[in-house]
Amino acid sequence: MSISGKANRQTGQKSERIAADFLKGKHYKIIGTNLNYSFGEIDILARDKSDIVVVEVKAKSTRGFGAGFEMVNFYKQKKLLLLAKNLQKKYPEATIRIDVVSVDLSQNPPKILHFKNAVEEN
Repeated sequence: MSISGKANRQTGQKSERIAADFLKGKHYKIIGTNLNYSFGEIDILARDKSDIVVVEVKAKSTRGFGAGFEMVNFYKQKKLLLLAKNLQKKYPEATIRIDVVSVDLSQNPPKILHFKNAVEEN
């Protein structure tokens, strides 16, 4: 792994820990993290009351190039929708939703933005 790849992975892991702690503070129950499927990864899988929540975590470590949540482009949204549809089979009684948590590591303490129902099927 390259130096920049290792740094990106460390940034991702740190931001996912921060996001998970933030969600726990909002009374979410963390079901799992870094869940790999053949068609993508779920950063955080959580339960919010009766909802199952696929949480996409996006981090920025510098102030340039916009906010983390802006990186959830059309293709990422399609992948998240595919992951959510797959989860519906495992949790047929639950509503599945997709949230995005943006973590700005360039600020101290990190600034966290939480977008509920950030990705919905049209």
